[in-house]
Amino acid sequence: MKKRLIGFIAFIVLLVLLAAAGFAFIKNIKAPVSSTKEESVRIEIPSGMSVSGAASLLKEKGLIRNAKLFYYVARYPSLKKVLFRASDEEAFVLRSGIYYISPSMNIIQIQSILASGQQEYIKVSLPEGLTISKIAAELEENRICSAKEFIAVCKSADFAEKNGIAGESCEGFLFPDTYFLTVGMTAESVAKIMIENFYAKIQEIPTLAAMNAADLYQAVILASIVEREYRIESEAPLIASVFKNRLRRNIGLYSCATVEYILTEIEGRPHPERILIEDTKIDNPYNTYKWAGLPPGPISNPGMVALRASADTPKTNYYFFQIVDPAAGKHIFTTNFDEHVQSHNLYTKSNKK
Repeated sequence: MKKRLIGFIAFIVLLVLLAAAGFAFIKNIKAPVSSTKEESVRIEIPSGMSVSGAASLLKEKGLIRNAKLFYYVARYPSLKKVLFRASDEEAFVLRSGIYYISPSMNIIQIQSILASGQQEYIKVSLPEGLTISKIAAELEENRICSAKEFIAVCKSADFAEKNGIAGESCEGFLFPDTYFLTVGMTAESVAKIMIENFYAKIQEIPTLAAMNAADLYQAVILASIVEREYRIESEAPLIASVFKNRLRRNIGLYSCATVEYILTEIEGRPHPERILIEDTKIDNPYNTYKWAGLPPGPISNPGMVALRASADTPKTNYYFFQIVDPAAGKHIFTTNFDEHVQSHNLYTKSNKK
């Protein structure tokens, strides 16, 4: 009888010890990794990652003590109440994104952040006058999307048509602005944001806003040339007036910017320091020295100054403009060839963009 009593007591003690050990173990693995507020760690949760994959990543980064506990708490929401005295028992939904997690956070806090969908936004500033390819390079450098995919989307006639663009590509309709984007976006979604911004911005220019798709496309082509020609804002409307006067008389626009577009965007050459006489003889529909009228499409993505100049152009008698200060981008405007100051070299404007 005495032996049985001793055995029973020993069994009870063992159970207590096991329970205490189990309690201590659970208390330890559910506790934050650090008791002090340390610098947050950047975590990227790609689309399609499983909860167990996220748990393993968090354990690897030293942000949780036990990956299995993270998984079970996510899988069985009732454990939140039992282990963490949480008031809610909502199911955990892992959302892709980029998050900053502190080692001082417990599992519930971490899961709350990973379920929020709040992402790290990357600021991308696109100046006026960039082309599709240059915008694509900026996006890839910032890890927003692939440059190749962005170019393919923006040069798709079907995508352009879906977005109300009358041309064969989206060139000219990717509004230059500061965008807050996220890593790994689709090229299509990025392009759509920029195009929608373009349409929103031109509402500030009633003349453009009232145009049909075909007329708007022609206005954007002209604006894209003005964008690459002007340096001083007050000269943009005067440059547009020269081009419109020449268009009415079926005189070639003689725009260095269109030749530069051929050299850099079509032929893939480096940006030239100046346009040479032989460059103006290139047989290409974008060459406004060889062909009268507007080129087939925009040569850049213009901003508000150039768009407004193209839409609300003042009436002048100017048919020529000549750069007189290449460093400042200052031009002289004249009404006839005799007044026109002819230079020996045709300057490309310094890249103001």
